[in-house]
Amino acid sequence: MMGGGSPPPPQIIYPPPAPAPAPTTQVPTQALATQGALNEVSGKQQRLNMELGAELDRTNAAFFTGQDIRRGQAAAAEDRLTIAKTTEANQALQRTAGQEARAQTAETGLQYRRGLETAGEQDRTTDLQREMFRRYKENRDYEQAQSQYKV
Repeated sequence: MMGGGSPPPPQIIYPPPAPAPAPTTQVPTQALATQGALNEVSGKQQRLNMELGAELDRTNAAFFTGQDIRRGQAAAAEDRLTIAKTTEANQALQRTAGQEARAQTAETGLQYRRGLETAGEQDRTTDLQREMFRRYKENRDYEQAQSQYKV
């Protein structure tokens, strides 16, 4: 180490003392009175706005209630008209279906009667053929018997 001793302590420099504060001077102002008047006017305006808002709400409620009633009446009238048209269409369909069913029944009956007539004619023809054949056989048997008797 080289010679010596310890370094000298640091020197602290203090700032000069602050000057004394400036004296305050009271100045008369209207700010307090103005603020009070402003608060009063603001309160009146707010009450007026609330009253007008409530009146507007009542007017709107009455108007929209009437609108809702008219809308409901219109919807009900539309429903009644739709039901009436649907009923009318169903009745027309039923009327047509009834007419078609009656026509089909009449046609079925006519065809059945024609079938019976044809069957009856065929039966009569068959009966006539049987009768003719029976007479032929009887006549043949008679003739055979006569010819046997003479022999």
